[in-house]
Amino acid sequence: MLQHSGAELSAHETITAEQDQWGSIAQLAAEYETIAAAAKHDRWTTLITTSGLTTDQAQAVIDSDAFGAPTAELRRAEANHHNVDTLLPRLIKARRFADADDIASVIHHRLANATTRPAGSGRTRQAPRLIAGLIPEAGGPMPSDMQQALTERRHLIETRAEAVLDTALHTHEPWVTALGPIPASGRERQQWRRRALVVAAYRDRYQITDPTPLGAQPEGTAQRIDRARAETALRTLTRPTFHDERRRPANQATQHLDL
Repeated sequence: MLQHSGAELSAHETITAEQDQWGSIAQLAAEYETIAAAAKHDRWTTLITTSGLTTDQAQAVIDSDAFGAPTAELRRAEANHHNVDTLLPRLIKARRFADADDIASVIHHRLANATTRPAGSGRTRQAPRLIAGLIPEAGGPMPSDMQQALTERRHLIETRAEAVLDTALHTHEPWVTALGPIPASGRERQQWRRRALVVAAYRDRYQITDPTPLGAQPEGTAQRIDRARAETALRTLTRPTFHDERRRPANQATQHLDL
C-alpha cells in the first residue's frame, strides 16, 4: 500500500509540475511570440522590402536565420508608439551595410538602440502597450484566428501573473515581502498591485526562484530588457515616497514612470 501510494503521489506531482510548466508565463509568452511572428510576417517583409534596401539586401534579411530578431524589435517599437514605417527607412538610410556580415542583425541593433524608450517626451510620452508589463503587444491588421489566439494568450498570461502574485502573498514568500507593505487605500493599492504583477510575471517568465525579487543579473538581451522593466516597477514599489504619492497631484506622481 505504501509503495502504491508513493507511486500515485509521484505521478500526481509529475502531472502538477508539467501543468505548471505548460501554464507558465515562460511557455505562454513563447507561444505569443511565435503566433505574433506568424501574424505579422507579411507586414514585416513588406516593410523590409520598401525600406530602402536593395532587392538582394532585403531578400538576405528575410532569408536570414536572424530575421526573427529585427521583427520582434519592430513589434516592440510599435508597442512603444514608434512609427516604424518612417523609423526603419531612416535607420536604413543612416549608414550603409557594405561591411555587414548579417544585415538582419545590424538592423536589429539599430532598432534596439533607437527605440529603447517610448516615443514622445515628458507628459506626451505614452506608456508602452505591454502584457503583464513585459511582453509587447502585437497590434495592427492580422487574420482573425491569429488575433483570437493572441487575445487568449494575453488573458492567460495576465491570469497567471495574478495567480503567482496571490500565491506569493498568501504564503508570505520572501520576494513579495521585499516589495514593501500593501497600501490600504484603493488607488494606491491598485498601483502597488499593478507594479507587483510585473515583478511576478518576470519571475515566472524566467523561472526565478531566488528569494530576492529579481534574482541574479541576466545574460541574454531579451531578459535584460524585461529585467529593466521589472526593476522600474520594483524601484517604485520600494521607494520611500511611494505611500505618500496620494498627497501629490496625479500628473506629478506618475509622469516619471515608464512602465
